Amino acid sequence: MVLTQTADDISSMRVRGAGRIARTAARALQEYGASLECNTLAAFTAEMEHAAEILCNTRPTAVSLPNAVRYVMQGVLRADTLEGARQALDERAAAFIEDSRAAVERIADIAARQFPDDAVVMTHCNSQVAIACIVRAHEQGRVREVYATEVRPRNQGYITIQMLSDAGIPVNFIVDSAARSFMPKVDLFITGTDAVTANGAVVNKIGTSQIALCAHEARKPYIVAAETYKFAPRTILGERIPIEERSAEEVTGSGRHLPPGVTVRNPAFDVTPSAYVDLIVTEIGAFAPSYAPVVIRDHLGWDIGEFQKEYAFTHHYGE
Repeated sequence: MVLTQTADDISSMRVRGAGRIARTAARALQEYGASLECNTLAAFTAEMEHAAEILCNTRPTAVSLPNAVRYVMQGVLRADTLEGARQALDERAAAFIEDSRAAVERIADIAARQFPDDAVVMTHCNSQVAIACIVRAHEQGRVREVYATEVRPRNQGYITIQMLSDAGIPVNFIVDSAARSFMPKVDLFITGTDAVTANGAVVNKIGTSQIALCAHEARKPYIVAAETYKFAPRTILGERIPIEERSAEEVTGSGRHLPPGVTVRNPAFDVTPSAYVDLIVTEIGAFAPSYAPVVIRDHLGWDIGEFQKEYAFTHHYGE
């Protein structure tokens, strides 16, 4: 079943990156809905809500996942007929996938203008949108070389250096703990993000906050590339984004026995305070972190009243 396979792929990180996860979930809902042989709107809605919950339980931190699911499911939940629900599901899933891809291109165009000439860039983790920004700036002759981190424990940095190398960009591959040593050599630090909170804080791959602190200390700009569906509306109400903690085997390798009394902690993400973020670049423009609540309110269309109206049908899977 495509739904079960997709959920397993997201949970196991065979599908990774907030944008890819969101598009994959939207497509899975679309395909699952098309496969259902329901005779009533109620039965179809119940099946789709169950599918939405399965997908959203795979990765708790990346708000792109519940935001994508919520966007697609709104059409189903507001339909008056079975035919209308099926049509809305198909149209909204396709629209989300198309808009998500277009957002990456738009962000790359906007972010490239923020790079100084002959820039040396540092990046952390593997972000499609951050890499798109670097590649676009390189195409414009603005990027000389990149410092890319290894990204323990899942080593996503190997994917990043392959993508940058394929684009013809010289790359220095460094371990995560060497970021501070090389920070004086770079002109800016850029990453993607899994979530942006209402106060402009950034939730991204573990290690991001330490490198952002190093950049802040060295007076190097930290740019975050973020599609608007990565903003977390419920943080307006003070809800915290859960930080996913993954298995010990990712750190130690399988079969290794630890001494008594040793516990492996493996958080997948950390939170970078807005004070260390210089610019957030989205498909609707570039702005300071303090502008985050305006994006949530005006672009995503959420406010306190909207939360309270919507909560009845979004508390299981909606951000």
